[in-house]
Amino acid sequence: MVAAAPLLLNLLTLANAASTCPIVTRAEWGAKSPTSVQHISSTLSHVIIHHSLSPGPCGGAGQPTCASAMKSMQNYHQKTNGWADIGYSFAVGGDGKIYEGRGWKVVGAHAPGYNSKSVGICLIGDWSKALPSTAMLNAVKNLIACGVEAGHLKKDYVLLGHRQTKSTECPGDRLYKEISTWPHKG
Repeated sequence: MVAAAPLLLNLLTLANAASTCPIVTRAEWGAKSPTSVQHISSTLSHVIIHHSLSPGPCGGAGQPTCASAMKSMQNYHQKTNGWADIGYSFAVGGDGKIYEGRGWKVVGAHAPGYNSKSVGICLIGDWSKALPSTAMLNAVKNLIACGVEAGHLKKDYVLLGHRQTKSTECPGDRLYKEISTWPHKG
C-alpha cells in the first residue's frame, strides 16, 4: 500500500495540471499529421516566446477562428518552410485558449540551437505595437507553470524572446518588453 501513495500523488498532480491547463488538442483544431517526429526525452530548460505576425489575432469578434489560424501556420511551416510540422510547441489564441502544436515531448522548429531543449510558445498575432490580451498573457503563464508542475520544464528554466536566439523582431517590441518583466527572464 505504501508504494501506491506516490503513484496516487503523481496521478492527482497530473489531473490537477490538466484541469488548470486545458489544451486544445491537435485533433480538436484539425492538425495534419507531421511528416516526421523527433522525441525529447529530457526536461526542457528554456521557454522561447514568439508571435506569429501572420496570421493576425484570432478568436475575437470579426476575426478568424484560432483553429483556422493554427491550420494556416501549420500549412505555411510545412509547405513553405519544408518543416515536418507546425514549428511551435504551443500557441495561444485571442480566445485565451492554449493550442497544441508539437507539444512538450517533440523537438520543435522555432529557435535554432534551442529546439531540442525548449518549449516554443507562440502568441497568435503581431505584438510589435500592441500588447496581447490579459487572457493570452495569463494562458502563457499558466502553461509555463503547468509545464514545471508536470515535470516537462525545469524549475529554474530560462525565459527568452525569440530575438534572443536569432536576428528577428519576434516576438514584437511590445510583447518583448512585457515578458522582460516576467520571472526567469534571461
